[in-house]
Amino acid sequence: MDNSSLSHTKWDCTYHIVFIPKYRRKVMYGELRNDIREIIKKLCEYREVAIVEGSVCADHIHLCVKIPPKTSVSEFMGYLKGKSVLMIFDRHPEYRQKGNRHFWAKGYYVNTVGRNEAEIRKYIQNQVEADQLEDKKQ
Repeated sequence: MDNSSLSHTKWDCTYHIVFIPKYRRKVMYGELRNDIREIIKKLCEYREVAIVEGSVCADHIHLCVKIPPKTSVSEFMGYLKGKSVLMIFDRHPEYRQKGNRHFWAKGYYVNTVGRNEAEIRKYIQNQVEADQLEDKKQ
């Protein structure tokens, strides 16, 4: 078991998180996809959240992350979605609608990983392959 530690705490808090752009638009392609990857990595680094596995698909994002127990999942997701949208709009102003600073949908899916980490990592990796196959069909 891989346990991280704080000054007086050993922990292993791993979560599978899925979130989508507003209206589940299929917008995350090419340069935007790469920028979103980079932004998420940077924001996770700032909050000392380790990305175990992740994928940016055309209309959703899968993350398998280790969040320290001092940070709640909802606090982390508010931070991640709030800061990332500002960074996305700075790099890609064409996605900003008139006076509307919304990019992500309000909610997200979260599940604790527990002992299924290997299965969830494999599932996330397969999402990229499924997304590529769907792109070829269109």
